[in-house]
Amino acid sequence: MREIAGIRIGTSGWRYPPWRREFYPEGLAQRRELEYLSRRLNSVELNGSFYSLQTPDRYRAWADQTPADFVFAVKGGRFITHLKQLRDVEPAVANFFASGVLALGEKLGPVLWQLPARLEFDPDRVETFLGLLPRTTIEAAALGAKHDDKLKTPPHLEPGKGRPLRHALEVRHPSFVTPGALDLLRQHDVALVVADTAGRWPYREDQTTDFTYVRLHGDVELYTSGYTESALRTWAAKITAWHAAGHRDVHVFFDNDVKVEAPRNAITLSNLLHLKPPPEQ
Repeated sequence: MREIAGIRIGTSGWRYPPWRREFYPEGLAQRRELEYLSRRLNSVELNGSFYSLQTPDRYRAWADQTPADFVFAVKGGRFITHLKQLRDVEPAVANFFASGVLALGEKLGPVLWQLPARLEFDPDRVETFLGLLPRTTIEAAALGAKHDDKLKTPPHLEPGKGRPLRHALEVRHPSFVTPGALDLLRQHDVALVVADTAGRWPYREDQTTDFTYVRLHGDVELYTSGYTESALRTWAAKITAWHAAGHRDVHVFFDNDVKVEAPRNAITLSNLLHLKPPPEQ
């Protein structure tokens, strides 16, 4: 994989009962599913963090189960994006970064913030939120130190060597794909997610920072339909072009998980891009 280190292909999550005995081999222990997936793909989108705060021990365990060159994208909490809808979220964002995200160490990739479809673009609210986001692991640790008592485990505030921290925003209201919203994302170096949602939510390929983040939810039926080889070849061409434009990093995650299409599609796309599986540890 190192020859095209800037392209990461994976799935959104890995723990799905329908995948067992279909993608995961018969008899594979559930605790080894991430290990199995990580030997076939070079990244995964960690989405348990969307539903609840995780713990440092969990993040460390996930990092330990994966090869040295593996990368995790981490999904920001729905408490921030869906319940609070980005209002007055500094304590919640602090809790998120204190909860153990930094325990992924060198394997920590971009942070995804997925907005609800009902949330319209409010320039002041969005700018306040984007300005709050830490841009390095050192800034993330400093923000995490402001956590409140909703964090139920000891905080993990070790920033390591002070690596850059990237963010991507997945929007689902058309007001976010206007010049003003896109300019705001560019000012804050936040990626607009290229989201294929079978036509349900906006699809744009605007490049608003120095990396590209793609989520493939299904091109015919949301979360369910698999991508044909022809469709995957089209995506491979797009990814190759984005990567070649200034040697951009490209992160691609399949979220069409209902019928076990996601891992199969991700492996096919990886093969089309000539990506090698991550090396064994």
